[in-house]
Amino acid sequence: MADFDLAVIGGGLNGVSIARDAAGRGLRVLLLEKGDLGSGASATASPLIQCDLRVLERGRFGEARRALVERDAWFRAAPHQVRPVRVVVPMDSPLRPIWLWRLGLAVHDRLSADRARPRSEAVDLTHHRLGDPLKRPFGLAFAYGAGFADSPRLTVLTAMDAARRGATIVTGARCIRADRSDIWRIVAVRRGQREIYSARALVNAAGGWLGTVAETVLRLKPPRIRLVLASQIAVRRMFDHDSAYLLQQGDGRLVQVVPLDGKVTLIGSVARPFTGDPAHAAVPAADALWLTRAANRYFREQLEPTDVIHSLAGVHVFDASSARTASRGEGVVRLERTFGEAPLLTSFGGDTTTARRQAETAMAALAPFFAMPGPWTAQAALPGGDVALGDVGGLVDGLQARWPFLTRETVRRLVSSYGTLSETILEGARSRDDLGPDFGEGLSGREVDYLMAKEWARFADDVLWRRSSLGLTMTEGRREALAVFMTTHHASAEARPLQ
Repeated sequence: MADFDLAVIGGGLNGVSIARDAAGRGLRVLLLEKGDLGSGASATASPLIQCDLRVLERGRFGEARRALVERDAWFRAAPHQVRPVRVVVPMDSPLRPIWLWRLGLAVHDRLSADRARPRSEAVDLTHHRLGDPLKRPFGLAFAYGAGFADSPRLTVLTAMDAARRGATIVTGARCIRADRSDIWRIVAVRRGQREIYSARALVNAAGGWLGTVAETVLRLKPPRIRLVLASQIAVRRMFDHDSAYLLQQGDGRLVQVVPLDGKVTLIGSVARPFTGDPAHAAVPAADALWLTRAANRYFREQLEPTDVIHSLAGVHVFDASSARTASRGEGVVRLERTFGEAPLLTSFGGDTTTARRQAETAMAALAPFFAMPGPWTAQAALPGGDVALGDVGGLVDGLQARWPFLTRETVRRLVSSYGTLSETILEGARSRDDLGPDFGEGLSGREVDYLMAKEWARFADDVLWRRSSLGLTMTEGRREALAVFMTTHHASAEARPLQ
């Protein structure tokens, strides 16, 4: 008998979503990730959860409808982490005339699953604060509703829910071989030790390493995919409101400008074909320059390449076997089954918005092999998300009242990251000293303990870049202090499922 019903290779949002869905249906699930959760393309995904307007432009209304349904599902699942945001599109492109935008956003509103959400609207930038940071030629804009979220954080929350429902999550485990018979026998190396697992079915959700896993681990012909490098840059905050901008470029491309954490602005992305190991992906200087110029076309404050405080490069996977124009939002799920051999499912592509639905599609493909109940994730909250979207501010107020020695900014960050689980971190603390060392930006030793014990954090980068975005603003000295703290005090810490 196999140790597990389902083994998943890859701990990006795609992989952990499949693990969560399967565990919630009662399957025995194993997930193996060679590094940290969400450390591949998920770490550099757009923070906007929305319907890609280019999908509407191409007339793919079914795809647009599905994206809007999933946007609202994220609002329900993680109201503390996924907040509503308004996206502003200044009008400046003969490629997309004003009438086309009016029509497209009218369709967007019509397709929206939640009719209670604000409709799109025209904005007179000359008499609105949204126009303050923009150059004067831009007088008209359209604004529509989207969601804002930290994709790596959603990846970790999804993995936590999978673990809470019985899945075994193993990070730092590199798969080196998988032998196929009526079951899969999987060999992984973790901390220098060989570990062997068996499973009735296997999922390859390795993202940018999908082809490498297929060829070297599974010893199968790799799927026909193409890799695309998506580059983003972070600069100091460029405006004093929480709306995002979508900037049209003369060649038809769209660039997002999104405020992060009150101190930083994210600009992206620009894409180009990629070859090689995704672990070595980096933003080319030419792409960083192009992004600064794309922003300079619209904003009064002009950027130079020296203003870039951080760059983010992620390798995304697209289907190379289809002649259809690529859409990142619609992922690919393929099942390979041979009589007498255990099934193999390959899942790739997609984006943050549609990851939950893609996992549901994967489970539908595996349904003939397992006796299990039907879909369940559309209405289920992620850990800490058991609070209504409109009540998040009340949760902040309640925590501030109970722990008044914390700054308002720190409480808001805790609620955004942990929701109702913030109390687990703060419980019993009567002063700031009770929370242990202060690493700056409100990050305490108590919080780091929690991340190592409950969220699989092993290294400082895991905390600063994938459990938070504090790496964008934390000083080098404090980063080093955090690394020393984690190494000397918690070298043997193991993640445990939440009870």
